[in-house]
Amino acid sequence: MTPTEAPVGRLVLCPTPIGNLEDITLRALRELEEADLIACEDTRRTRILLEHHGIAGPTVSLHEHNEASRARELVARIAGGARVALVSDAGTPLVSDPGFELVRGCLEAGLPVEVLPGPSAVLTGLLASGLPAAAWRFVGFLPRAGAERRRLLAEASETLVAFESPRRLAGTLAELAALDPERQVAVCRELTKLHEETSRGSAAELAARFAGVQARGEIVLVVGPAPAGSASLAQAEQALQELVEAGARTRPAAGTVARLTGLSANELYRGLVGTDK
Repeated sequence: MTPTEAPVGRLVLCPTPIGNLEDITLRALRELEEADLIACEDTRRTRILLEHHGIAGPTVSLHEHNEASRARELVARIAGGARVALVSDAGTPLVSDPGFELVRGCLEAGLPVEVLPGPSAVLTGLLASGLPAAAWRFVGFLPRAGAERRRLLAEASETLVAFESPRRLAGTLAELAALDPERQVAVCRELTKLHEETSRGSAAELAARFAGVQARGEIVLVVGPAPAGSASLAQAEQALQELVEAGARTRPAAGTVARLTGLSANELYRGLVGTDK
């Protein structure tokens, strides 16, 4: 066989269940069974899935700490003819999970990349929420910084889908209720698992329900579109920040912005200096 006739492998992105091990396509099972190598976010978790379906293929880790070096190794193997399946711990690879470096490496090397449809916590949560799905935005995990998080929530003109930590859920719902108590929200917890639960209601209702409660499990937070004009707080906070960065004193600048917008000077001041943690 001449070099030009050397076999060329391929990378296949295989979505895996987000909870129920039965939620995997026949096509994904075939790809996992026929793969020369399965690249996993956590080989131990993937092995549970493989053993459940009677698959004994070889695995290798590919996670956030080794992605760059492992991606180079796998691109070389695919170029040499290997058929590599990429999986994350749950759901569709690359969606808030590692794998981007491997995909980019294959594309830059001119190697085939195939993507299989399948489970996704993002889409499952969106559809379970009962909120508008014609236009929506996924933001991964919500920002930790208070002002940045509030700005994102206030400005969303489409349905917003995010992952949220159980530890921060109550605080985020309280912030939403402060921005707009009537904003429609859904908290989707443990989707497709034994204790699956979706709580729907206004921001005020869900903030009250989860206040002082330590939520458990993996959470998808879905927030309905902000009503027209609700971005004024976010815009005011941004204007205040720009004034302060330009040299203005925070308290007088907050008063000026408040007079122009009709918002509370104290709320603007606290938003800039009191809760960015």
